[in-house]
Amino acid sequence: MKNSFLFVVLTLGLVSCLIIPLYFEGYVPIDDGTPLKRFYSYEHLRSFLIEKTQPYRYYQYYSWGSSRYLLMPTTSTQNKEMLAEAYGSSPDYSKTNIQVEGVDEADIVKTDGEYIYIVSGRNITILKAYPPEEAEILSQITLNGTVSGLFINENKMVVFESTYNDCIYYETFDFFSVYPYSITSDVSCIRLYDISNRCNPVSRTNVTISGRHLGSRMIGDYVYAVINEHVYVGQSWVSLPIISYNGKVQGIDATQIYYLDGSSSFDIYTTIIAINTQDDTEEPIHKTILLGSSSIMYVSTNNIYITFQESYEVIKQTATASIRQSLWGTAIHRISINRSEIEHVASGFVPGTVLNQFSMDEYNGYFRIATITSGSQNNVYVLDMDLNITGRLENFAPPSEVMDSARFIGNRCYLTTSVRRRDPFFVIDLENVAAPEVLGYLKIPGFTSYLHPYDENHVIGVGKDGNVVKISLFDVSNVSKPIEIDKYTISGIWSDTPVLREHKAFLFSKIKNLLAFPVSMSVYSWDAPSLWQGVYVFNMTLPEGFVLRGKITHSEEVKRSLYIDNVLYTISSKKIKMNSLEDLAKINEIELP
Repeated sequence: MKNSFLFVVLTLGLVSCLIIPLYFEGYVPIDDGTPLKRFYSYEHLRSFLIEKTQPYRYYQYYSWGSSRYLLMPTTSTQNKEMLAEAYGSSPDYSKTNIQVEGVDEADIVKTDGEYIYIVSGRNITILKAYPPEEAEILSQITLNGTVSGLFINENKMVVFESTYNDCIYYETFDFFSVYPYSITSDVSCIRLYDISNRCNPVSRTNVTISGRHLGSRMIGDYVYAVINEHVYVGQSWVSLPIISYNGKVQGIDATQIYYLDGSSSFDIYTTIIAINTQDDTEEPIHKTILLGSSSIMYVSTNNIYITFQESYEVIKQTATASIRQSLWGTAIHRISINRSEIEHVASGFVPGTVLNQFSMDEYNGYFRIATITSGSQNNVYVLDMDLNITGRLENFAPPSEVMDSARFIGNRCYLTTSVRRRDPFFVIDLENVAAPEVLGYLKIPGFTSYLHPYDENHVIGVGKDGNVVKISLFDVSNVSKPIEIDKYTISGIWSDTPVLREHKAFLFSKIKNLLAFPVSMSVYSWDAPSLWQGVYVFNMTLPEGFVLRGKITHSEEVKRSLYIDNVLYTISSKKIKMNSLEDLAKINEIELP
């Protein structure tokens, strides 16, 4: 692993298991309420974990470069540049398809309107992309690990790299015998590059932290990242996170680690880190919290919400007795962020589990979340900024229906469930935060995995009908009677699109009447099935709905598509194609290394 690890691996996986007040009919929560605390010594951390967890009795070593760091009590604190005149000087271009305006999400393809930055395995390729006739590869960076995504901020590039380190664990069975085990551990690297000269990127900052990268966002000049690392504890020692900043390696001291005493899970160090992309002299700021295993995060312009599954106990009151029960739900932690400031401010809890980041939203001082409980019960909760439940809509769909997608837009939540090849589409009103209600619903064939706003009264849905991809346009202007005003099915023996699993593969521009996304499908050719891969490009307006402009064929699965001015760029792992948006005529193509 190279010595330059920039970025802020903020493992904001805070708050893992805690019992927050949950008031739902028929139940009384068992004593909750515990503020965020900090360990006052290494021994305090070790004894706390011995009491709360089953000891693993492992000594843990991390090998970074040629040095080894033993996580023991004695070492706890170490541890070219011009556009063609004919195209104009400032072309418009597409951005990454994100959830929250102003909160960028790392992706494997980015553009700034002149250059395109492409991630493929261990490589980052920078291309001069506009004008397309002058397109060429300018430089390539090859790293040791796998690159999961990047951000572009003016002349700075932030890269997220995941790799592994060999660790040796020693489990002591008795006082004299030690048996070694060799295991690999996750390491997350954040690298900051100066790309003022796209032909020669220069490494500026490198941040490396032990653990797995959960997620990241960029707000203004700052990148925020969350890292999860498993905790190992023995009778006389406990593992600690390791962080490296520009080659200087040290352990995160036990007195820098926070916890919630009322939580029931303490097996993960969650570290949240903030990195200034524009000021190399400002050191990354990080905060580590002992939690459960964080799974899904949602980020607004001022807060990071970290969630994880956690069991909790309640008392169910019946006419004759009080019954103590253990249930599963979602613990929520709100982390306030403001430039380099990171502060855990609230914790909450709701029944059920979260589907993905689009099942959560912050709006007008409230946090909204959609969950699924055991038995396929669908719920929507509204919480205040202290993460106390203010309103709930529970079990609003039949138990046989399972949530496929959700999207919060303003005072509404659009949510789809599926059962027996039918896809109920719900419109839920959230204006009264104390009493969410279903305004209307529609049943259509298939299921919908991704919902995208067209305008305040229309929503695009991407899903499947049987074995083939289907896109729908919903009119919700009459909230009590939503209707599907248009649909398009991509026929074949079967068809698929990565949009069903990755929203960043979805390209939409209302101004350009453009909708495009990658497709793979099996079709008949000479009476035998063959695989077609490429991009479907639609003209999309309300009067006409989905009108196919054409298809762009690739020999491999297309990962992303984007536009700069009136040029459509489609990118696979081996090639980037450039076509006119007006008639999809080929302009240029470049083979990727």
